[in-house]
Amino acid sequence: MPNGVAKRDLPTKTCPVCQRPFSWRKKWARDWDAVVYCSAACRQKT
Repeated sequence: MPNGVAKRDLPTKTCPVCQRPFSWRKKWARDWDAVVYCSAACRQKT
């Protein structure tokens, strides 16, 4: 993602475990397509 993008304009996904929306993070920049869960806790619940 380029610098200067407003938080409201970042891509979002919905977590399949908790059904909450979560937004793009810089640490997920390389593998955003592979990110499925919003947190490690939700990943462990599956």
